Amino acid sequence: MPIVWLASYPKSGNTWMRGFLANYLSGSGKPVHINDLARFSFGEHKAEYFERLAGRPFDELDAGTINALRPKVQRYIASQDQNTIFVKTHSAVVELAGVPTIAADVTAGALYIVRNPLDVAVSYAHHMGITYDKAVEELARSTTQLATTRHYAFQLLGSWSNHVTSWIAQKAVLFGVVRYEDMARRPEDTFGKVVRALKTPVDKARLRQAVKNTAFGTLRAMEEDSGFIEASRKAERFFRKGKVGDWRSELSADQVARIVADHGAMMRRFGYLDAKGKPIDGGPCKEVL
Repeated sequence: MPIVWLASYPKSGNTWMRGFLANYLSGSGKPVHINDLARFSFGEHKAEYFERLAGRPFDELDAGTINALRPKVQRYIASQDQNTIFVKTHSAVVELAGVPTIAADVTAGALYIVRNPLDVAVSYAHHMGITYDKAVEELARSTTQLATTRHYAFQLLGSWSNHVTSWIAQKAVLFGVVRYEDMARRPEDTFGKVVRALKTPVDKARLRQAVKNTAFGTLRAMEEDSGFIEASRKAERFFRKGKVGDWRSELSADQVARIVADHGAMMRRFGYLDAKGKPIDGGPCKEVL
């Protein structure tokens, strides 16, 4: 069956969204462990898929081969289930050497999660083991990517603004845009809107339980107890703070100014700047669920 993409820039709440959907759709009421999320949603960048289709070890594949295989990998994933398949991606919607990063022929829809780039910069820096200045630079660079590792194929991110633009332009398949800040502040209301956007019946009791099962503290406790297989080796933990507005105590005035200069138009569009151009943590916005 076709794919429904769960798309976001890194450190924007994608894993949280996957956790909620896994818990809601399972209907068991029991918490789905973070290390079992792969059973619910695929990752289109996993090395095993590229190895299978290439017929040789992943470490023998160069960037050009990986790029050429990507649409085939996505079609392979789509063939694995007769039901709708949720697939996580951090890729921007672009073409590389004439090859699309997202295969339109197996795409049924997309849900895009957006987060204030000021907070993304902080969380991304910790996740990647880099300085805040370096994170600010990477969020602004058109060539930024998550590099190929032993377990994952590279994903082209581009700049934060271009990434957001590339996904919200997919109007024919976009179910909606969800802000991280709304997930944090109004989880029941926001996740309820997500369920409706996916054209799934809303069961209030199941919704409340899924929200409870995926509270940030619960997810962090799971990681502390069992580790998280998707965690970066460069970071102390994956679920670090999850705080809205953490940038206020972490970034310098110059770093904030640089992010606003780089991404002001898109920040304003999604309620991250007020009428005077001052950074805020998610004001009124008509473009989100």
